[in-house]
Amino acid sequence: MQRRDFVKQSAAIAASVTILSRSSSAAEAERPVIGHGDYRYRVINDWAKVSPLRYPILNCHEMVQDRDGQLIMVGDHPHNNIMIFDKSGELLSTWGTMFPGGHGLTLVDEGDEQNLLVTDSGWTLDANGKSIRNAGRVTKTTRDGRVIFDIGHPQTIGLYEPGDFFNPTETAVADNGDIYVADGYGKDFIIQYNWKGEYIRHFGGRDNDDPNQNLKNAHGVAIDRRDPNQPLLVCTSRSECCFKYFTLDGQYVKTVALPNMRICRPVVDDTNIYAGVCWSTPKEGGSAWKGHTGFMTILDGDKVVSNPGGTEPEYQDGKLQKSYQTDDCPFMHGHDVCVDDDKNLYVCQWNANHTAPIKLERV
Repeated sequence: MQRRDFVKQSAAIAASVTILSRSSSAAEAERPVIGHGDYRYRVINDWAKVSPLRYPILNCHEMVQDRDGQLIMVGDHPHNNIMIFDKSGELLSTWGTMFPGGHGLTLVDEGDEQNLLVTDSGWTLDANGKSIRNAGRVTKTTRDGRVIFDIGHPQTIGLYEPGDFFNPTETAVADNGDIYVADGYGKDFIIQYNWKGEYIRHFGGRDNDDPNQNLKNAHGVAIDRRDPNQPLLVCTSRSECCFKYFTLDGQYVKTVALPNMRICRPVVDDTNIYAGVCWSTPKEGGSAWKGHTGFMTILDGDKVVSNPGGTEPEYQDGKLQKSYQTDDCPFMHGHDVCVDDDKNLYVCQWNANHTAPIKLERV
């Protein structure tokens, strides 16, 4: 190649790179930014690089990040329950067909190992696409899918009566290894087991003399370690639009009201709690629970500081006012939020037209 031709080709390549760079920058600039205050995010709808034909998704229910930086998602498609991504959105692996009601996912730190607690709610689809209610269970597995043990129906230990529904939605693990199971689609109890899966106690439910002890749709549960001197259990009472806090032995502490937010599980990270809002009631009213009215909410301490996909939080006389989905509707049903080590968020949705997780890049 003559030098003159080489210069021309180099110039063409440089121009192409510049155009691609500008196109990429333009694409980034066109992505919407949502949220409020210090918690604003760029929406990346096409983050997950996954073939819907080869790796179909029914509902993305929850996601966690392990110590290797992998993002592990649980869903309820009968062909693949667990999907594992890297932070760029590449699908690394999938496993599991034994959790047709796959709903909850919790990491268990055990020294050199990290294992999983997978919660199957028991709600599945039959061959005609109709929802059917089975008994749920909690299964401890390795990260690559080897089953360690199951926590089954509390009837087997005399805790529930024959015919009582057990449809767990979530788990949390204390520092001593105790496992807390939220029976969010069943009797609304929080059931405490030791690290071996042996029953210790239960609390919550719907029929206590003290209404503060009641939980209505106990959809989520998490250990709140933000005060190292007093770790607490934060529980979702979704039908009451609030989080309720308990000691680790089940004594009521406080309630944080979240008006108009049917929240899912609390995700504790640094000083924040993140949660998906599965649905809300529009200002004009009339929305059924399947209406696409969800968003995200973020608390700093006990105060809501941002509602990505929702209206800006407003307090009057110290009380949070109702929040609503924004008109651009970036989400349908916010079911879970995963926070990575760069403080980006990954949103899993229920009833969202087989949507893969959406990345919210912090700006």
